Formats: sequence, structure tokens, C-alpha cells
Amino acid sequence: MSMTLTTTRISQDWPCQVKTPGSYDWERSATKWLRELVPARYASYPALLRHPVLLARHAQIQVQNEVRVARTALQTARADLPGLGLPESVIEHTIKLYAAEVMQLQHIARSVRAVTRALTDHSAGR
Repeated sequence: MSMTLTTTRISQDWPCQVKTPGSYDWERSATKWLRELVPARYASYPALLRHPVLLARHAQIQVQNEVRVARTALQTARADLPGLGLPESVIEHTIKLYAAEVMQLQHIARSVRAVTRALTDHSAGR
């Protein structure tokens, strides 16, 4: 099992802000990182803080929805933005921004899945 966790850690999806699974205080570092991905009001709920795997589940849902929002913004930008009276250069810049955001959020979603797997493996191993 630790072999899988080590492989998870060195994968490009593992967030650098989270310590290696199984290392001292790694769950706390995972919780801290996950809290930054959810709205502040969720990050303060005791159940989500006591059970990092619950927080990870919520972060997964949160990030999946953010990917959807960014994709919608990207897909509708070319049709919607000219009607707002924006110059073409601003529209092009905004489209690039949304495209980059979709890529970034997809990477974060993979990272959340990797952390969730490690948390689930860890809690199953208790």
C-alpha cells in the first residue's frame, strides 16, 4: 500500500503544498490545502475539518463546478462579449484567460483526486 502512496506523491498531480502521504502531519497539510479550495463558510464546518476525506469530497465537487463555469464562460465568450461593447483585444485576452483557467482547474481537480485517494487509503488502513 505504501508503494501506491509514494507513487501518488511523485506524480505530477500531487500538490506541492501537501506533504507525502504517511509522513508526519501530512493529513494536516492536506486539510489546509483543501480548505483553500472551498468557500470560507465550508472551510469552517467542524465535521469537514475533523474528517479530511469529507473536505476532499466537497473540494472535488467544488472544483468540478468551477471547471464547468470556466468552460461555459469560454464557450460563450465569442458570442456574448462583443455585445458588451468590449474591444476585440480585450475579448481575445479574456478568451485566453478562460482557456488557461480551464486548464488550471483541471489540474487542480486531478490533484484533489490524488489527495482524496491517499486520504481514503489512509483512513481504510487505520
